[in-house]
Amino acid sequence: MKKPPIIWTNVLFFTITFIAALVLVPWYGITYGFSFANWAAFVGCMFFAGLSITAGYHRLWAHKTYDAHPVIQFIFAIGGAFAIQNSALHWSSDHRIHHGQVDDPIKDPYAATNGFWYSHIGWMLRDYQGDHYSNYDNCRDLQKNKIVMWQHKHYLLLTLISNIGLPLLLGLMFGDIWGMLILAGVLRLVLSQHFTFFINSIAHIWGTRPYTESNTARDNGLLALFTYGEGYHNYHHIFASDYRNGIRWWHYDPTKWMIKSLSYIGLTSKLKTTPIERIEKAKANTLMQRTAIKLQKDQVAHAKLELLQQEYDVLIKKLQSYCKLKKQLLDAKKNTMLKQCEKSALITQYRDLELAWQKQKQSWLELNAQLLRARYS
Repeated sequence: MKKPPIIWTNVLFFTITFIAALVLVPWYGITYGFSFANWAAFVGCMFFAGLSITAGYHRLWAHKTYDAHPVIQFIFAIGGAFAIQNSALHWSSDHRIHHGQVDDPIKDPYAATNGFWYSHIGWMLRDYQGDHYSNYDNCRDLQKNKIVMWQHKHYLLLTLISNIGLPLLLGLMFGDIWGMLILAGVLRLVLSQHFTFFINSIAHIWGTRPYTESNTARDNGLLALFTYGEGYHNYHHIFASDYRNGIRWWHYDPTKWMIKSLSYIGLTSKLKTTPIERIEKAKANTLMQRTAIKLQKDQVAHAKLELLQQEYDVLIKKLQSYCKLKKQLLDAKKNTMLKQCEKSALITQYRDLELAWQKQKQSWLELNAQLLRARYS
């Protein structure tokens, strides 16, 4: 089968910028040295470009997990051009296809099933998509967004202005134009792009799959450190409408923190989250299926799967009761007509149900571990 034609502009762009970063950064650092201002600007520009992609392109426009004030959208539009990852319209269109056709070696634009190199950068070096580059039918909602369409129309100009103008301005302000152009310009560009590309490649190869094994997406806490919280990719692929990727308080997800913080001052709103019942049920289902597959050829352990299923059914029932009462409690707190004693009774019942669910969850996890130990002992 004949390969699609090479996109030479992309090949030259990625090659030149990568070599420039590889050569110029150590040369300038050894010859002249980088100041604290250079490094501070580099970090600031990394976050500006990175968060514009994660909070703007990804969670706001591609998945519509929250609403944002036009001022915030404008900042994301500039930051997205600064990141040079195509326009928000084009990026979102590709990403929606990726989610709808994940792992399909032909339909998924950056399918991990085609290998690390392809999913990381190879998919952009040849014209694999052809006519898709002028077809944005899956983003008709974004075509009604004036800021998205303004950025799409003027993308090349915005890219040139932001990538040359911002480092140049910083250089003039701090008296080191070349240092800023190299660190805040070239190095920032190369690293911010490849960190994003890691989500398409590494996050589909290395990590855990606690929520679903129906696709290659993985949770990877280490990768989240370099991708502004995007590393919790297994969760994201099953709950893409959630504005969070890292759902626990200890998960490093600065994108989530920024979106939530902006909501306190009215700059973001309608933040979507996934109910705990759906999250816990997805985890239990995945573990149940994984254990069943591993034990299906073991006749002794296979007989115990019935017990495992019974424990699972009890777990789901207790989870549903807990979540139902949690909703009642939230409604009760808003009800000013409800007596305090009634609210206290609900709180006590809620805590009891939460404890019962947690105990059943622990029992369920221990039973899974016990059956697997017996299988391999």
